[in-house]
Amino acid sequence: MAESQKERIMRILKVDEKGADEILAYDKLVEQGKKTPYDLSADKEKEVRKYRQADRKPTLYNWQGKRERKPNATKGGLISEFFNFLTENSSFEVENVEILNKERQISFQIGEDKFELTLIQKRKPKN
Repeated sequence: MAESQKERIMRILKVDEKGADEILAYDKLVEQGKKTPYDLSADKEKEVRKYRQADRKPTLYNWQGKRERKPNATKGGLISEFFNFLTENSSFEVENVEILNKERQISFQIGEDKFELTLIQKRKPKN
């Protein structure tokens, strides 16, 4: 059997019947947009409005140039190893080997086909 709103308030909030009636009456006033006993008086509301519209200093952001990234020695070393392998040890006839990004990307050509090798390092899993 479905319980009423009043019974649910009494059970969840652990209040008596009188307290549940007060809560329901307050909720009804709020839903209808009427004044409640806890609203500010007219002069307090005016004071709050004045302080809410006070002058505020604009937030100053300091965007000075590009952010310096810490070099990733492992990725840089892998890219240089791949570069050396493609230029010296590959069994294919590799041409136009070029490091596009020192820690990320190499481009090269085998015959008519162009290739790019992109190195991606995965993050450590969060536990």
